[in-house]
Amino acid sequence: MTHSPILSAAGLTQSDLTGGTLAVRSPIDGAELARVAQTAAADMPAVIAHARAAFAEWRSVPAPRRGELVRLLGEELRASKAELGALVTLEVGKITSEGLGEVQEMIDICDFAVGLSRQLYGLTIASERPGHRMAETWHPMGPVGVISAFNFPVAVWSWNAALALVCGNPVIWKPSEKTPLTAMATMRIMERALARFGDAPEGLCQLVVGGPEVGAALVESRDVPILSATGSSRMGGIVGPKVSARWGRPILELGGNNAMIVAPSADLDMAVRAIVFGAVGTAGQRCTSLRRLIVHRSIREDLVARLTKAYASLPIGDPRAEGTLIGPLVDMASRDRMLAQLDRARAEGGVVHGGAAVTEGVPAGGAYVTPALVEMPAQTETVREETFAPILYVLSYDQFDEAIALQNEVPQGLSSCIFTLNLREAETFLSAAGSDCGIANVNIGPSGAEIGGAFGGEKETGGGRESGSDAWKGYMRRQTSTVNYSTRLPLAQGVRFDL
Repeated sequence: MTHSPILSAAGLTQSDLTGGTLAVRSPIDGAELARVAQTAAADMPAVIAHARAAFAEWRSVPAPRRGELVRLLGEELRASKAELGALVTLEVGKITSEGLGEVQEMIDICDFAVGLSRQLYGLTIASERPGHRMAETWHPMGPVGVISAFNFPVAVWSWNAALALVCGNPVIWKPSEKTPLTAMATMRIMERALARFGDAPEGLCQLVVGGPEVGAALVESRDVPILSATGSSRMGGIVGPKVSARWGRPILELGGNNAMIVAPSADLDMAVRAIVFGAVGTAGQRCTSLRRLIVHRSIREDLVARLTKAYASLPIGDPRAEGTLIGPLVDMASRDRMLAQLDRARAEGGVVHGGAAVTEGVPAGGAYVTPALVEMPAQTETVREETFAPILYVLSYDQFDEAIALQNEVPQGLSSCIFTLNLREAETFLSAAGSDCGIANVNIGPSGAEIGGAFGGEKETGGGRESGSDAWKGYMRRQTSTVNYSTRLPLAQGVRFDL
């Protein structure tokens, strides 16, 4: 199947796709899609300066007017949803509904941000001094650097950009080297919104394509006060300290080793559906993918039997084909890491169901695998590591507090969930003595977060929050001001300093 119509429909031209040095391949069949031109590291100071100039103008545009740009972006995304979704599938390997779902996330965050543009509220604070008024206001900070990962190649940019723009900040985007085409197509959509908006400053939204040296320019520049980075905990451990060392603000969305506790009272039919999607959706390449299953010993045998049967029935193949539920891993290196991790689990006493390379009935050149269900004797070092692949480790527990301890006893702290009909267990799981993750769900899986809730996690997940709630405050600076409208100058705390 030729890929040219999908690229063309997404607005990419021959000049976009040829003449560069960065080879872009489709995970579906390994075919080379493009040779993309990369941004030279030497050009990054000019890119950042361009954003700084845009900031000087954009910060003074009224927030509701800034929201109008994001509203137009949402309209353009709606008009291009099918084309951009198809490109996500082609470049990442997601099944069609997931590719479309990612674009829908972009539309949703635009809707959210448009409303937010009229709700950047501060506080009025009671002053202890007579004739004084105190207030808290929020102001833009400057260019926001966004470094995104391959698995959500466009949604992550939109989570940051929609909020950053209404908050008054320009955006510089460096996508994963594996997924520059979806980023380029998104910028075409953004350009149409900017043209309709009419008077946005040049340099408000910029795209840079390249490797670590391009990302490093954003990480290290004092003129990029906010740096949002999505990726591995290892990457965040490098990026976060560097941004903080220059007094910048890092927003980190890093690894997840997400667990589900399945209690004796659980509705197992519901649990099985949640487990399978959570563990194998996006071929296990979500940061919120389910990676650990902590099951009460009394129901473990029954649940594993159900899951083994469900896993054996999953359609694997071309993600564009009707009925396919599992597409390819992003590349052969990811497949090799998965298989090596399964060998480690076996060496630690694990019993592996599935977890084999698939070459029959799938497009040649793609990294297709059967999802793995691994019964483990304990939570070993292998289980404590995140592998970006469809591996689900099964552990047992006897007492509920043991299950909570297993849930929390990993370095990552992104998403978590429990299936139970016991109110005490559910409320304990959501309490301060329960899950230590940024996301905690009851009777629903760990993935599929909605735009209305702040997304992010704790510990080695980085502590960042994007979308929803008050995440917008991460893109602004807080200022407390006091106005004296009296004829006296009293000091706070009763201090006297008479001249």
